[in-house]
Amino acid sequence: MPSNLPDIIRNFERVPAHVVAQAAEFQAAILADVAGRRGAVHGRIKALRPRMKLAGSAITVEVRPGDNLMIHAAIAMAKPGDVLVIDGKGDEGSALMGTIMMTACKQLGIAGVVMDGACRDSLEIDEMDFPVFSVGTNPNGPTKNIGGRIGHPVSIGGVTVNPGDFVIGDCDGVVVVEREKIESLLPLAAKKVKDEAARIAAIKEGDTAAKWLVSALRTAGVLKEGETL
Repeated sequence: MPSNLPDIIRNFERVPAHVVAQAAEFQAAILADVAGRRGAVHGRIKALRPRMKLAGSAITVEVRPGDNLMIHAAIAMAKPGDVLVIDGKGDEGSALMGTIMMTACKQLGIAGVVMDGACRDSLEIDEMDFPVFSVGTNPNGPTKNIGGRIGHPVSIGGVTVNPGDFVIGDCDGVVVVEREKIESLLPLAAKKVKDEAARIAAIKEGDTAAKWLVSALRTAGVLKEGETL
């Protein structure tokens, strides 16, 4: 059945700012683990520079490959703290954004950009220290001719992103967590950080054996009952 929804959905709920601030303290990997080892975007979408990190609520954009008309519209609509999440269909034939657009994003308080597409002017983006995650770079510029959608669910790197979902990116990649779920994961993330720190400390003291390994090998049929490594 045809949808009666407009191409641009202007109003959607976002993750509260204080929840974003708390979640931003964790590594993307920690949040992916406590979210059920899911929500991690394909590794081809990565930070332009390893130090770059972002966290915020997604404002979702769908474009035709190589056309950035709707990204300009999304920048005009975005609120401070938003992350532009752009479904560029994985196209690397031309850049969707460069220095001019990234400068506008930074000036407006946008938290960063995640795009399933390419960007350009990477050295200048590096110098302005604005977090950008993309599939790569390309010097070709985009067209500005074709309509798309804003505020609808998009798919980037194998992950569905709804407007308002929590997005975090760091040197390991990008993780998306449902808006309704992120706050409940924060205590689990804090516990995981504490548990991992304790395990690393024990390893440094010589306790290197993984306690679960032999049992897992038996379950997998690698070791017979009574056998050990």
